[in-house]
Amino acid sequence: MAELLHSPSSSSSSSSLQTLNDEDDVKNNHQLSLLALLLALFRKSFWGSSNSTVAEQPMDLSGMEIGWPTDVRHVAHVTFDRFNGFLGLPVEFEHQLSRRAPSASATVFGVSTESMQLSYDSRGNIIPVIIMLMQQYLYSQGGLQAEGIFRINADNNQEEHLRNQLNSGVVPDGIDVHCLAGLIKAWFRELPTGILDPLSPDQVMQCQSEDDCTALCRLLPPTETALLDWAVNLMADVAQHKHVNKMNSHNIAMVFAPNMTQMADPLTALMYAVQVMNFLKTLISKTLRERQDLVIESSRASPQESLSDENCDQVPGLNPHAQQNDDENEEIEHEFINEDDHLGYHH
Repeated sequence: MAELLHSPSSSSSSSSLQTLNDEDDVKNNHQLSLLALLLALFRKSFWGSSNSTVAEQPMDLSGMEIGWPTDVRHVAHVTFDRFNGFLGLPVEFEHQLSRRAPSASATVFGVSTESMQLSYDSRGNIIPVIIMLMQQYLYSQGGLQAEGIFRINADNNQEEHLRNQLNSGVVPDGIDVHCLAGLIKAWFRELPTGILDPLSPDQVMQCQSEDDCTALCRLLPPTETALLDWAVNLMADVAQHKHVNKMNSHNIAMVFAPNMTQMADPLTALMYAVQVMNFLKTLISKTLRERQDLVIESSRASPQESLSDENCDQVPGLNPHAQQNDDENEEIEHEFINEDDHLGYHH
């Protein structure tokens, strides 16, 4: 009877081989399971995105129709003319936008004059219509005779309402003249660049005489030159009524000066405003003198049409009685300012 003998070494190697084969099978099974899981996830995400795209597609297409780039119909050609407003504006848009809008922008404050409707003032300056409208209303409502005009601040609530109306080119009735005067200053203050910013502070500080100031004005660009001339004549109109409104050339120049330039540093701006005030005061005094000389020359050319006392009273600078009391008026006006000096720099 034959007997089979198994050596320990052969038995051990067989079991090791079997173990390795089992490990390979387990590893392959794990890899297959992982691959199947990834494939299932991919299918799920793919079908999910496809279904959501299909579900959303009718919603997107229902509200939008895309045509060819060449399929364009010219409805209207609208341009903004700086002297005539909007040209070619369709009738259906007139209730939303006036043909004679004061500005191509939504507001008349804080925007360049390049986008505003313009007109000529009595001296031939090209000026934005909106500030001429404010000036006209100010004069018609007796603003030149109001004490402290351009110095006294109005109610903020009324100012906001007036701003909104001015953006539409309308000055409503019943507006306080001090509110209107404050917005004239605000219009200059909120310009993208101050009308004297083209000049360096050194140039302004070196002005020591009337001739220096006149020569410096010639260095300004045309737009700034026109706005400065308009503002100086406005201030001269106010100063001509100083016996009523207590705002002589010094006082009106003081309250306008901070609005003519823009500086980031408040201390530097305050110091520079003093130089600007002197610059404006010189120009105002020059304007008043030229007005007086012009009237005197006109009266000499036609003596039979010389001014009566009543007409002289309407122009305080030409009233002989007002001339006799000039020194006394100056003292009163300076006292008026000294009562509350800090208000002179209120904007």
